[in-house]
Amino acid sequence: MATSTLFEYTVRDASGKLVSGKMEAADESALVSRLRAQGSAPLSIKQAGVGLNREIRMPGSDRVPLKDLAVMSRQFATMISSGLSLLRALTILAEQTQNKALAKVLATVTTDVQGGSSLSVAMAKHPRAFPPLMVNMTRAGEVGGFLEAVLLQVADNFEAEVKLRAKIKSAMTYPVVVFVIAIVAVVGMLLFIVPIFADMFSSLGGELPLPTRILVVLSDGLRFTAPGLLVLAVVGAAAWGRYRHHARLRAVVDPLKLRVPVFGPLFTKIALSRFTRNLGMMMRSGVPILQALEIVGSTAGNVVLERAGVALQESVRRGDSMAGPLTSHAVFPPMVAQMLAVGEDTGALDTMLEKVSQFYDQEVEATADALTSLIEPLMIAVLGSVIGAMIIALYMPIFSVFTLIN
Repeated sequence: MATSTLFEYTVRDASGKLVSGKMEAADESALVSRLRAQGSAPLSIKQAGVGLNREIRMPGSDRVPLKDLAVMSRQFATMISSGLSLLRALTILAEQTQNKALAKVLATVTTDVQGGSSLSVAMAKHPRAFPPLMVNMTRAGEVGGFLEAVLLQVADNFEAEVKLRAKIKSAMTYPVVVFVIAIVAVVGMLLFIVPIFADMFSSLGGELPLPTRILVVLSDGLRFTAPGLLVLAVVGAAAWGRYRHHARLRAVVDPLKLRVPVFGPLFTKIALSRFTRNLGMMMRSGVPILQALEIVGSTAGNVVLERAGVALQESVRRGDSMAGPLTSHAVFPPMVAQMLAVGEDTGALDTMLEKVSQFYDQEVEATADALTSLIEPLMIAVLGSVIGAMIIALYMPIFSVFTLIN
């Protein structure tokens, strides 16, 4: 299969206007032929990303945020409903989007569609920009002739996901910030304040109280191990960022996340909300049930739900019900299995899934608010206790300083 190269071009269109853009082609002559076929007169063509024009790309820079995808989907649906052609709508989206990575991908998608590919096939070539959920729903919309409605559902889904993530961040920000401040304060006291007091106490003589001796030992140990601990923390963070999505690591970490004492119920409700919302939306859009179950497990963000999706897929393939396998997975409450069973009996499974997702969205919001209200005073008490205990341990010898001087 011939490889294509991305070129930057400047042309004069049929109206005499100068137009610049990017397009993939096998070589320059193929690009010239394609531009002339569009009624444009090529003025300059050069390969993109060569020499000083090469873009500096950071890891993850080609990923597109869900918020930008939601805005793009809603604008795309509006333009299609207004009577614009698919190519014209894609061109406008590529020109007006603020996200450079998305603009570049849309320009490539426009070229592929112009070359005869379907929209879903062109989008599937960019898995880091368009999630499988969006690609499969677009394919269903193309086949069924309701692409506009599908794009609106995609926008609603991504907006709900963005709102859910914002709730999670708001619930996690405060404890994380307080925890980091506590670590920095403790390390700062052990490295810079405790040694000053230790020198002063050693010059006075006498035996230090046990809490003070423990604090001095911790300070001495940290001064020697601080560089190694810093390197270990950096390496650990880099390794976690690189390998956290690997299947073997997720198989250990994801079940533990659902059993964490305080945040476990919140993580469970988030995963259930994503699972039911995505499955209901894909079924409502006409995506085949087996294909939807194959995709929806990975979108839940937890390997436990992914395994449940595989079990559901096998059950449906055998001709059994969907609700049956749910009872063998502890992550699904009985209410979910019962509502799915009712949905299968009444032929309104997508509606039941939507209701379940709405229920868990509300549960996530309520749980996040409750955790925030609980954690704020708890973290303040913990931080005050740690810092206060260190200060008391430092000042205990001072209470007998006059006795030592005499």
